[in-house]
Amino acid sequence: MAKVVRSQKKGAEKKELKVDSILITQPRPETEKSPYFDLAKKYNMKLDFHAFIRVEGLSGKDFRKQRVDITEYTAIIFTSRYAVDHFFRICEELKVKVSQDMKYFCITEAVALYLQKFILYRKRKVFFSADGSNSGLLDVIGKHKIEKYILPVTDTAKNDIAQYLVKHSIKYAEAVLYRMVSNDIAPVMKLGYDLIVFFSPYSVQTLFDHDPAFKQNGTMIGAFGPTTAKAVEDSGLRLDIKAPAANAPSMVSALELFLATIKK
Repeated sequence: MAKVVRSQKKGAEKKELKVDSILITQPRPETEKSPYFDLAKKYNMKLDFHAFIRVEGLSGKDFRKQRVDITEYTAIIFTSRYAVDHFFRICEELKVKVSQDMKYFCITEAVALYLQKFILYRKRKVFFSADGSNSGLLDVIGKHKIEKYILPVTDTAKNDIAQYLVKHSIKYAEAVLYRMVSNDIAPVMKLGYDLIVFFSPYSVQTLFDHDPAFKQNGTMIGAFGPTTAKAVEDSGLRLDIKAPAANAPSMVSALELFLATIKK
């Protein structure tokens, strides 16, 4: 068991926090060698996995209805690995050959490196946000305003990238490649976890779709990625763990640091 005393307002009684159970809102790792299991064993905790969302790709037929001719564009913006996967899936399905001169703008270095599955990375022009934030990505895009961009989005997309492109009169087209669909989370939410960790703004939305009146109370919240952290805070929840950070590049390392501070 890991515990901590969180300071309250002056004169208020100090509250002891404990972490006996953690819910990771992603699918369970395929291997038992995942560092998450090492963490659970080290701190003697219950650690469960349950994906709050799933991704459903659009068919090539549905994509054609958007009338986005990929060959007419000189650059593409990737904000997730999902976008990368489904962009190249659509290209393969429609037999579209992506130009070798295509420029790739990615939200993080990890997403940029993920492109190696599909392109000869060293022979392509790939750019990414220095700090993994939307603002960092926009800084990079701002240096390449003459490009004509494809912006892959979901069917419920709301982001400041499109707003930036419009504001600066940068040519672009949104392309819906996949949908985010909420999974049934009732079975796990009734178990009452001490800490819930989110990895996507859509997972945060799923929480409130399940329970619009959700109250955090003593539940601790972790978030991976700046957009997920913003979604947590915009929802009025208290964010206890945020990754990546300079001293915690992964969520596992962020959890390790957090648990170490409250370990007795």
